[in-house]
Amino acid sequence: MTWTEMQPLLSQACWDTLYMVGWSTLIAVVGGLPLGILLVLTDRGGLLQNVLANKVIGQVVNIARSMPFIILMVALMTFTRWITGTTIGREAAIVPLAIGAIPFFARLVETAVREVDGGLVEAVQSMGGNTWTIVRTVLVPEALPSLIAGTTTTIVALVGYSAMAGTVGAGGLGDIAIRYGYQRFETQLMWITVAILAVVISLIQFAGDFAARSLHSRGGRSGPAPKLRLLKAEEQAAADVGKVA
Repeated sequence: MTWTEMQPLLSQACWDTLYMVGWSTLIAVVGGLPLGILLVLTDRGGLLQNVLANKVIGQVVNIARSMPFIILMVALMTFTRWITGTTIGREAAIVPLAIGAIPFFARLVETAVREVDGGLVEAVQSMGGNTWTIVRTVLVPEALPSLIAGTTTTIVALVGYSAMAGTVGAGGLGDIAIRYGYQRFETQLMWITVAILAVVISLIQFAGDFAARSLHSRGGRSGPAPKLRLLKAEEQAAADVGKVA
C-alpha cells in the first residue's frame, strides 16, 4: 500500500480517535468529578458523612474499574444499541469508553481532593460556609493541578481503550492497525499507526504536565498564594451567610 493510499485512511482514523476520546473524556469528567468529590464528602469525618452511602458508591466504582474494557464493551452492547441505535462505529464506542472512564477518573479525583489542606476547609467552615461553598472555593480550586494531571492520565488511558475498541469495529487508529495492518499484512501501515499513537500520547502528556505545573506555580496546592485563596474563600462564605440571613 502506497502513502497516497494510506493518507486518507490515517487522516480519517486520527479524526475518529480524537472524536471518541474527546467526547468520552468530557463525559468522564462530568460524571467522575462529582462522584469522586462525593466519595470524599461521605467518608468518615467528611462534610456529608454517610458510611453506608460511601461504601455503596465505593463498591460500584471498584466493580466498574475491575472489569476489563473488552468485556465491558461486550456487556454494554444492549445498552449501547439502546443509546446510539448501533453497536459499531465511533458513536457506539463512546458509550463503553465513557462508562469505563468515569470510575477511573472518580478515583483520581478522590485522591486529589483528599490531599487538600484540611485547615482551609476548617477556616471556611468557621466563617459559616456551607458544603457547596467549601467544594467550590476550596476543594476544587486547591486540587486543580492534581485534577488536571488526573484528566491527562484519563485521556491517555482512553486513547489506549479507543485502539482496543477498534477491534470490534469502532473505527479509529486501532481499527486501521487491525483491519489493514494485521489482517491484510500491511506491516508498514501498522507500524505507522503505532508511531502516530505514540506521538499523540506524548503530546497529550506534555500538554497536561505543562498545564498542571502552570496552575501549581500560579497558586495551586502548596503554591505561592494560599493566604489570598483562603481570604477569598472566607469572603465567599461570609457572603453566603449574609444571603441566608
